[in-house]
Amino acid sequence: MRRVLEVEDLSVELEGEKILENLSFHVDEGEVLTILGPNGAGKTVLLRTLLGLLPYRGKIRWKKKDLRIGYVPQRLPFIKDFPLTVEEFFHLKEISKREIHEVLSSLRMANPSILDKKVGALSSGQFQRVLVAYALVGSPNVLLFDEPTAGIDLGAEETIYDLLNRLRMKRKITILLVTHDIAVVYQFATHCLCLNKRMLCFGAPREIDGTLLSELYGGKVKIYEHRY
Repeated sequence: MRRVLEVEDLSVELEGEKILENLSFHVDEGEVLTILGPNGAGKTVLLRTLLGLLPYRGKIRWKKKDLRIGYVPQRLPFIKDFPLTVEEFFHLKEISKREIHEVLSSLRMANPSILDKKVGALSSGQFQRVLVAYALVGSPNVLLFDEPTAGIDLGAEETIYDLLNRLRMKRKITILLVTHDIAVVYQFATHCLCLNKRMLCFGAPREIDGTLLSELYGGKVKIYEHRY
């Protein structure tokens, strides 16, 4: 199996504060790495660093050939002030209306009227699904998701996880997923990274027991299984 990403001794310091310390892990083609940790653990910083948006020490090695990365950030706080329509937003990637319709349909947003809506007028759930669809434009082979189901209803949440699972199975897409949903780790992930500024664990989900998760989150952790 081809190595897609290799990280060695990664550390990030911002404004004099250590955010990440000496992380080492790898991701192979077609794997799903879930990144778990409490608020403030450095999960979003890790994704942004992997994208080359933040300074760091250590090594980040992406595969060089045919690398196409899609990224879904956390919900953005300024969406109410966003001046573009949904269609205009997608045209920033210079794609056709047919392609826009196809990618929105894959997330059950096929209603043509949504293209004329201002992005700022969307509900938080609709906006999050638009961000997911936007990341899928161009058929990426690596997807980075920062809590892709935050703030959306349960039905849409299940749709997105189902979509991610189908993408992985059919296209061997590699996925790095920040989530607070521990059940997703056992149902969906091939590997798990437990993070709280430093790496507390890295391995297959079956190797991550409840005691370690309770230590990570500072309390008893219950696991509920998702079914697709």
